[in-house]
Amino acid sequence: LRIKPVGVFLHVHELPSPCSMPQQRQSSCASIRPMSGHDTGETVKALYAGTLPPGQVAQAMMTAERLFPTRQVANGPELRPLPEGPALPPLRMCCGGRTYDLVDYLALNRVTGLLILHQGGIRYEGYELGLQPMTRHASFSLAKSVCSTLIGCALQDRSLTSLDQKLGHWLAPLRGSAYADVSLRSLLAMRTGIAWDETYTRPDSDRRRFLEVQLTRSPGSLIRFMAGLAARPTGEQTFNYSTGETFLVGAVLEAVTGQPLANYLSDRLWQPLGMQSPATWWVESPDGAGMGGSGLSATLRDYGRFAQFVLEDGVINGRRVVPEHWFADATRTMPDKAPYGYQWWLPQSAHPRHAGAFMGMGIFGQRLYLKPKQNLAIVVLAARSKPSDSHVIPDEDFFGAVAEALAG
Repeated sequence: LRIKPVGVFLHVHELPSPCSMPQQRQSSCASIRPMSGHDTGETVKALYAGTLPPGQVAQAMMTAERLFPTRQVANGPELRPLPEGPALPPLRMCCGGRTYDLVDYLALNRVTGLLILHQGGIRYEGYELGLQPMTRHASFSLAKSVCSTLIGCALQDRSLTSLDQKLGHWLAPLRGSAYADVSLRSLLAMRTGIAWDETYTRPDSDRRRFLEVQLTRSPGSLIRFMAGLAARPTGEQTFNYSTGETFLVGAVLEAVTGQPLANYLSDRLWQPLGMQSPATWWVESPDGAGMGGSGLSATLRDYGRFAQFVLEDGVINGRRVVPEHWFADATRTMPDKAPYGYQWWLPQSAHPRHAGAFMGMGIFGQRLYLKPKQNLAIVVLAARSKPSDSHVIPDEDFFGAVAEALAG
């Protein structure tokens, strides 16, 4: 067991590539990263099926950028510091008649990285299961919350003027499809009325069929797949979680900005926020569309910098990057009461300690917990055994324990 001082940045001398060096802008790294020679298809299928052994799951989290073609998200020359704050108080969580502490949460929930920011300072920073400070880690559906934030950026810079425009206006392949007359607002909220099954472990689900198409690495194939979907038989436009729909959010962003998703993220956030390292983001093919619903990989601290930006209501160095109240609008309760806004989750628990909080969530345990009233951000990176529902200690119980300890 290696003990690390809380809040101290560890310098790593063996870096994965020159493109991972912090505070460097390298134009050669802004191009598409080449795929490794071996076939990753079976590994990807086993990962989503939940049949990879634990060690291989952890490795996949830290090498996800090798699973599909990626585009680099360049960082800039300036580094935003994350100051060290006081040590985190002891934590206690009571779940199912048992009491757990921080070490239990790290071990039982297979946490690879944990960063707790309070009042802008680091209260805890830890790396487990082989993760290092300069290692990029998969976010999976945390990328959805980043995509939503980029929609806010596009509204602020007037690349986008309305959330109520129909998708067929921007995306020609969707004209004549069930999505043609769906508004961007409905798409962001995943309340489109289009049928979709997100079950990761079922080979014939829409999510797994989408993955099979992604594995072909064929440009234009994913939007054609989405154009072939049908409306729900009931016609209901209630919440229905769909990674494919966030892919379409990314497609709208690329259409209205005229840039790849990775480039737009770099211009609007990654460089201005002073990220320590370039990130990577999956694309469907070396010359294809960005994967809006998944595939972003970044370091633990850079996820923390993004979280702090959200806590600061989308302002960087006094300059507003998203519209005022964007995050409040994106995380409000919708009429159907489902715990989901514009690509952000709301806590399931009604406990007062979660008042005003919201979350980004990705499979295998990736979490961002944000509580603006307390200026609290918690970043959890993990390598759980199954895509969904493989925790031991409920994450919301852990987040609530942290919020209560820091409130005290």
